[in-house]
Amino acid sequence: MQQYAELYPTRGFDDYFGKIRNEGLVWNRKRVLRVYRSLQMKLRRKCKKRLPARVKEPLYKPVQVNDTWSLDFMSDALTNGRRIRIFKAMDDSSRESLVAFADYSICAEKVVLLLKQIGEERGLPRQIRVDNGPEFLSKVFTQWCIENKIIIKYIQPGKPMQNAYIERLNRLFREDVLNAYLFDSLEQVRILADKWVDEYNRLHPHKSLNGRTPQQAAIELSGACPAQFNDLSLKEYFSVPS
Repeated sequence: MQQYAELYPTRGFDDYFGKIRNEGLVWNRKRVLRVYRSLQMKLRRKCKKRLPARVKEPLYKPVQVNDTWSLDFMSDALTNGRRIRIFKAMDDSSRESLVAFADYSICAEKVVLLLKQIGEERGLPRQIRVDNGPEFLSKVFTQWCIENKIIIKYIQPGKPMQNAYIERLNRLFREDVLNAYLFDSLEQVRILADKWVDEYNRLHPHKSLNGRTPQQAAIELSGACPAQFNDLSLKEYFSVPS
């Protein structure tokens, strides 16, 4: 009875009892009704929209550049207390940091513009791994992925380690940038984020890459040096708020 109530919260006793009978259970109607009332199921339940079931998938390392990108958001605050968000993207095969873009708010439209900018420099991925944030569930983002034939791989809610590659990248970014400095303005965050992305891709000896840098791994995997994404060009799309 409770399982049916969770699956069909707007139905009533008659519907639940009919489903039980159709399962082959021939319990007496009055007995089932007593259970229904004792559980206080006759009270109207609030119906919330639910996420589709997310299937746990093993985290594998792609062998080609632009096979899979991982996306995520980070948050921090300026010295005046105003909250900021940082949009992160990485290539799972080469472990390249593709972007670390900071703004006061980043909606789905901005996410799509950022991905378009990256795509113009290096091409688009075959699939994208994301959590269940509203930006990644929006029609703007999902429709753009459909139009570009990009598969969206959603992780299970509350399971951030299913997106472990970018979670590790986020930890390094927080240690090196967000926890290391006090920021008075959004421009300061953007400048340091740009510098960090460049140095990480060129100099960071990644353990999973046998000590090679993400840029070196990208060269070996693609056979040619990938174009570097310059975050400063994002000013063409977004102006820094005053």
